[in-house]
Amino acid sequence: MTGLATLVKGAGPALLLVHGAGGSVQANYGPVLAPLAQHFTVVAPDLPGSGGSPVAAGPLDLEELADDLVDAVVGAGHESFSVSGYSMGCAVAVTAAVRHPERVRGLVLSAPFVKIDAATRAKIDHWESLLDGSREVLARFILSVMCGEAYLARLTPAQSAGLAELIGASVPPGSAAHVDLLTRIDLTGVLPRVTQPTLVVGASGDRLLSHDLGKQVADLVPGSRYTDIACGHAIALEAAAPWARLITDFLKPA
Repeated sequence: MTGLATLVKGAGPALLLVHGAGGSVQANYGPVLAPLAQHFTVVAPDLPGSGGSPVAAGPLDLEELADDLVDAVVGAGHESFSVSGYSMGCAVAVTAAVRHPERVRGLVLSAPFVKIDAATRAKIDHWESLLDGSREVLARFILSVMCGEAYLARLTPAQSAGLAELIGASVPPGSAAHVDLLTRIDLTGVLPRVTQPTLVVGASGDRLLSHDLGKQVADLVPGSRYTDIACGHAIALEAAAPWARLITDFLKPA
């Protein structure tokens, strides 16, 4: 699929951002776009059915999606680039790195997984079951699994209701296709083929993905580094500044 809506912002070496399932560039990376753009030319496509990108005609294919995102960066004038993947976007980032090693210089994989485990699958299945129902119920569920317990405890009832309303109003039409792809991902045979310098970032308070999933990714990528951020799955919402620093410090050329 081509024709993905793509944000290009900043100056410097190119950095491709790949957002997660049911998200968008603004939803998953919005708070870190400005700090990243101070050091990189950020190239950030919305996946099919998110932001301004059209809904895919059929099921999403991981390799085709990775190729399309690489094409978006090359089309923006950059022959080589680093990649920051978030959640399901990490699978796209890794696939791009393995399929296009001559273009991808380095990776930061935040809240990644090799394949989802049973505990995570139960939450994903519940998420999928709510997509055609009440947006209020869906939004409350998304809020409960995307945000860490400590973050939610700090919200007033009015703030919680406002955030849920915002989530409900911004559910991408491509969410069902994203969730379908998420459940089919298995990077067991792909991660050991990554040759680029790689930083894996876990979210210690993640209530959507089981915490060990990120460590499993780091164990399979040769020579990778692992670190944690104290936040829930919504890293940009809860920990924008430390996340932007980790990405920048690891990927910015010396």
